[in-house]
Amino acid sequence: MSDETGSEGGSQAAPADWRAFPWVAIAWFGVLLILCYAPVLKRLVVQWATDGDMGHGFFVPLVAGYIAWQRRDELLAAPLVPNWWGLAVLVWGALQLYLATLGAELFLARTAFIVSLVGMILLLAGSRILRILAFPLFLLLFMVPIPNIIYNQITFQFQLIASRLAEIALGVLGVPVLREGNILELASQRLSVVEACSGIRSLLTLSFLSLVYAYFFDKKVWMRFALLLAAAPIAIVANASRVTIAGLLSEVNPKLSEGVFHTASGWLIFMVALLILIVVHAAINRIYRLFHAAT
Repeated sequence: MSDETGSEGGSQAAPADWRAFPWVAIAWFGVLLILCYAPVLKRLVVQWATDGDMGHGFFVPLVAGYIAWQRRDELLAAPLVPNWWGLAVLVWGALQLYLATLGAELFLARTAFIVSLVGMILLLAGSRILRILAFPLFLLLFMVPIPNIIYNQITFQFQLIASRLAEIALGVLGVPVLREGNILELASQRLSVVEACSGIRSLLTLSFLSLVYAYFFDKKVWMRFALLLAAAPIAIVANASRVTIAGLLSEVNPKLSEGVFHTASGWLIFMVALLILIVVHAAINRIYRLFHAAT
């Protein structure tokens, strides 16, 4: 195994331009990686196209690639020190894919592709390049759907919280309501807070956008994770508002809480959630500045 610490700080010179990169090796490894994972990637893209929770998946590799492209000068200036530990990571990815195939476990198979990609970068370019690409590689996790066992648990809890908040809001607004789990009994009709209205759908997309937004509009690395943590309560409150609006509309006309009106309210509430995320970002920055001014 190579000693990168000594080599990177030693006599090896940083590459002067793009010609110093091992493009042939990268191309060969890239093609082999795609061929090995072609069935997994194909099913993943199909799920992006058919699953409403994963529509943002198409944008994840594009945004991650753009961020990597933005860092091209830093990448070209970094010394190339291939690390043989990358081969071990590649073997790990291959074993993970094999075990996932035996057990028909999609999440392990799909994350094995990211593991193998990390191994390829480490093997061909070294740990310095891998550190530079750490954030866009982390973003790739958002293109992989959550395992069903975890998804179902999270969704049910979100349904209960959203229905509870909607019950409180409707009560404050003077609308009689009785809640049983995720079911809201109104005078006009019964509203069921299903998975699509639980907040999990907007949470997956909002979490990804929170990291991207913080990356482009704030230089503080910790802000990315602060906004990522804020995404969950924002998604819950936003979707509870959607259920509340549906309850109010149903008092006027029960058909207004269905069909195109229901879909339009979902898009509107998601836009509101994005606005809340921006407001939260501004509030955190203001508190941060006040704290530093006081000290």
